[in-house]
Amino acid sequence: MTGPGACDRKAEGGERSGLRRRPTTRRACVPGPVNQAGCVRHGLGRASAALDVQTGGGEVLAGAPVLPPVTAATESWPPNAAKATVLLHPRGVVVVADPDEPPLPFADAAFDLVTSRHPVTVWWREIARVLRPGGTYLSQQVGPASAAEVYEFFLGPQPSGAGGARDPETARAGAEAAGLEVLDLRLERLRMEFHDIGAVVYFLRKVIWMVPDFTVERYRARLYDLHRLITTRGPFVAHSTRFLIEARKP
Repeated sequence: MTGPGACDRKAEGGERSGLRRRPTTRRACVPGPVNQAGCVRHGLGRASAALDVQTGGGEVLAGAPVLPPVTAATESWPPNAAKATVLLHPRGVVVVADPDEPPLPFADAAFDLVTSRHPVTVWWREIARVLRPGGTYLSQQVGPASAAEVYEFFLGPQPSGAGGARDPETARAGAEAAGLEVLDLRLERLRMEFHDIGAVVYFLRKVIWMVPDFTVERYRARLYDLHRLITTRGPFVAHSTRFLIEARKP
């Protein structure tokens, strides 16, 4: 890449859009750091009925070697719902288009496992309602100030309380208020490395809420500043935060 202008292409799905490399992240693994996918696969192997809320493209369920006899997923964004349907229907999973607002389109006590990876919102009372007694909710969520180094480079310092809704203790309080017992809550901070400006553009086009008004033209000058920083000092380093919460319905 010679500069920001070389990367002004739309990146969708898994397409790399001509980039040499995407940002790299140190992956966490269980036990210890956060790895929801591994925990979900373990839980799915023991469940009789499971629900994946805000499934995205269905990748987490698709990666499980064994699914319960009854498995459903919800998704609000039509392109993701279509992708999840293609990926999961062959495995017997029902994908339901849902607006991510209560109520969930399922009966009370329908599932013994509810999962969600990076949910935008969590309706704790709905989670508790659709869980059977003894059932488990397992979710990996975006933590506070995730990748703050990236968005603050472009937007400047942000209010310190802006990430309060992403605080793990806020999640604990929400779960407990809904009558769930929190069994596990762990936070992990993961190192991200951007090796060229193309990786930064790719990231901001994929994670569109990071810098909501991002375009290459609008941020050309700041992109060029970051390009020079990377070429003279090496990879631009940021840190994503994730937390894993496991809760049980008594």
